[in-house]
Amino acid sequence: MTYKTQRRLIITLFLIIPLSLLIIFTYFPTIKVAIFSTLQWSGTDTPVFIVFDNYKAIFSDPNVFLPLLNSTYYFIGAIVQMIIALFFATILSFNVKFKNFFKGVLFFPYLINGIAVGLIFSFFFKENGVLNEILSWFGSNHSTDWMRTNILNNILLASVSVWKYMGFNMVMFIGAISAISKEIYEAAEMDGANKFQIFRYIILPSIKNIIFLNLILSIKGAVSVYELPYIMT
Repeated sequence: MTYKTQRRLIITLFLIIPLSLLIIFTYFPTIKVAIFSTLQWSGTDTPVFIVFDNYKAIFSDPNVFLPLLNSTYYFIGAIVQMIIALFFATILSFNVKFKNFFKGVLFFPYLINGIAVGLIFSFFFKENGVLNEILSWFGSNHSTDWMRTNILNNILLASVSVWKYMGFNMVMFIGAISAISKEIYEAAEMDGANKFQIFRYIILPSIKNIIFLNLILSIKGAVSVYELPYIMT
C-alpha cells in the first residue's frame, strides 16, 4: 500500500464518525421535516399528502411575517453594535490610560444574565420607572410607558441588546487587532500614515475574518432573540 493510499484511508476513517453524526442528526431530520411539511398529520392519525397547502397557509397569514419585521430592528442594532465595538476595540488596542479598566467596564454587561438585564430595563422604562423620574427633574410632567409604544419598544429592545452584547464583539476585535505585528504599525508610521489610514489599510483588512464571524453571530442572535422581549414586554 502506497503512502498516498494510506493517507487517504486514514483521512476517510477519521471522517466516517463526524460525517455519520452530521447525516443522522442534521441532514436526515431536515429531510424528514421537509417531507412532514407536505402532510396533514397530527402524529397519531393517518397522514394525508396535501402538497403545498401548509406553505400557502403560512404565507397567507400576515402574523407570520411580523416577527421577521421585528427582527429588522435587531439586524440594524447588530450593525450598530459592531461599529461601536470596533471603535472601542481599535482605541483600546493602543496605549490608552486605564484601558484595562475600560475593557472591563464595557465587557461587564455581557456577563449579566439576560433575565436580570430584562428585569432591570423593564423597571427603567416602565411608566413609574427611573427614566420618567429622571425626565421629571427637567420639568417633564408626562409619564410614558415606553415599552407600550409599538415602534419605540423595538428600538429600546434593540438598544438594550446592543448594550449587553457589544462587549463580547469588542473583546473578539481586540484579540484580532492584538495579533497584528507591531512592526507593521511602526513601518506605516515611518511612511507617514495617520491613525485613520492605519485603521483603514492595516487593521480592517487584517481582521476581516473576525468581522465576518461577528456579523454571522450577530445575525444569529437577532433571529433567535427571546429572553429580552419576553421579560421586557
